[in-house]
Amino acid sequence: MADLNKIVEEIEKLTVVEVSELVKMLEEKFGVSAAAPVMMAGPVAAAAEEETKSEFNVVLKDAGASKIAIIKLVKEMTGLGLADAKAIVDNCGTVKENVPAKEAQEMADKLKAAGAVVELK
Repeated sequence: MADLNKIVEEIEKLTVVEVSELVKMLEEKFGVSAAAPVMMAGPVAAAAEEETKSEFNVVLKDAGASKIAIIKLVKEMTGLGLADAKAIVDNCGTVKENVPAKEAQEMADKLKAAGAVVELK
């Protein structure tokens, strides 16, 4: 049996784009989907979701003085091309949508450390 810890360590070294490609390859190879099953949400589920928000949109409000560094970070975080990352920074748009809370906070912290003004919605 394969050492699962070694596999996890190798996956940790991959970029977001590479992980996305890996997931697609595994889905095609084994005929499965990594998407979570969709369930009908009633009023109780909707109320619970509003109370504890687990996903956020990372929105760039101002790129600050070091625009090039912010563009590089946005490119790295999203896996977008240089032109698309630059467009997000130039227009102060949404960097990434529906990001888990922990990851969204880490992204916001990195962008803020580089001099950007970021909002989690």
